[in-house]
Amino acid sequence: MTAGRSAILAEADRALAAQDFARAATLFEEAAKDGDDPSVLLRLAGAHRAAGRPRVALDAVHRALALAPLDFTALMLRASLLERMGDPNAGEAWGHAIAQKPDGALPPQLVAVLEAGERCHAAWLDAKEAVLVERMAEAETRADADERARIARFRSNALRRTRPYHSEPTHFHFPGLREREFHPRSLFPWLEELEAATDAIAADLDVVMVAERAELVPYVQYAAHQPLDQWRGLNHNPDWTAIHLLRSGRRIEANARHCSNTLALMERIGQPAIPGASPNAMFSLLAPGTAIPPHVGYNNARLVCHLPLVVPDGCWFRVGAERRDWRRGSAFVFDDTIEHEAMNPSEHLRVVFIFDVWHPDLSAVEREAVAALIGADADRVPESL
Repeated sequence: MTAGRSAILAEADRALAAQDFARAATLFEEAAKDGDDPSVLLRLAGAHRAAGRPRVALDAVHRALALAPLDFTALMLRASLLERMGDPNAGEAWGHAIAQKPDGALPPQLVAVLEAGERCHAAWLDAKEAVLVERMAEAETRADADERARIARFRSNALRRTRPYHSEPTHFHFPGLREREFHPRSLFPWLEELEAATDAIAADLDVVMVAERAELVPYVQYAAHQPLDQWRGLNHNPDWTAIHLLRSGRRIEANARHCSNTLALMERIGQPAIPGASPNAMFSLLAPGTAIPPHVGYNNARLVCHLPLVVPDGCWFRVGAERRDWRRGSAFVFDDTIEHEAMNPSEHLRVVFIFDVWHPDLSAVEREAVAALIGADADRVPESL
């Protein structure tokens, strides 16, 4: 910055402090002639806004955004000016600003402004959603439950209330499989039988929990040097433990011998048979006040089923953009290669029965190929993940 420009800006700041907004604007405009500094243009916009000229201020903000399109301060100023002018696009503009909010604490003077902007944006979203619901109502009335869920998510994504999530396995990705956070129940006719067996499976849990030689181990176990940062806080941590019945294709006899009802059901359901990798079936125990951080699984050719057995109030599970509360005896199948996390905020233990199944899009020959490849590379398969 040249000495002359610095002097002009200093004089402009003095005029601004003296509330001589017209002179301050003239000086900031002179300093902005080079057109290479968006901060000067924002100061110019501030002077015009203080002088009660929001439209002129908005023009200066647009000039700043032409230089720095994602500048958070500029986007906030634009949104606030549009709102002040009663422009119907103000709510959307606040959404653009909110999307660029930097990490960390904001200056105190911006906090209240942003909170008001968030309320404006929320009201705009609600109004826009109401219009979309009305326009889509005729189609939705003819949709089945799964179609309605996808249509609702399409609308939510369009409004940016949610975003797309994709399968991102850590190790093995089979192409062309449908990416669904929670898969439709209609694809798994055995779910009703599984849910009907909740009490029998819970009885097996009770027996194995008190068995003298049963094995209870940390759910996550891997060597500290391995490149798996997503698990660092829970590696070898007793806050998340498992009683394995089937682990990486092996029967864990110390536990399995107490759970004949559960394993008989697993045989009827059918699971992936991959040497060194699958089938897996376990009771997952999450301690009070424990969070499972966002993470992804290793192989998208399989899906994972949860049957909640012991569920204190408030326990929840999120896959992608959809969060559900666990409910005892209400099973679901999800893609664990889509980002997911869980929380037990209660003061009591949470227990879920977990096992893996094939992705239904795989043909018989594709399953054979997957088993051959992963079986040949089983030393890369993470334990329990």
